[in-house]
Amino acid sequence: MKIPAGPPAEARIQPPHPYVGMWVTADGYIRQELLASGRYDEARGERQSAYTGSYQVSGTRIEYVDDTGFTADGRFDEDILNHGGYVFYREGSDSHRR
Repeated sequence: MKIPAGPPAEARIQPPHPYVGMWVTADGYIRQELLASGRYDEARGERQSAYTGSYQVSGTRIEYVDDTGFTADGRFDEDILNHGGYVFYREGSDSHRR
């Protein structure tokens, strides 16, 4: 009995959600990159990769699990991300330039 192969690999790949990219605080001290792979890398000041882990987006809500097991969440409002008491702006957006 032959089992169907399913859709080609290209059809199974999901496009990245619209929030993939770099998010920064107004002063640029915290820089959080949301990668298309579902991973994030957060720098603080001169400390690169201060926090790393995975994330999931559902609608405008984001849930983080860092590599130590710590969890957090946040909410997007267009080019603004509220997370952990901080306000992040999509790097280069109108909101970030203001």
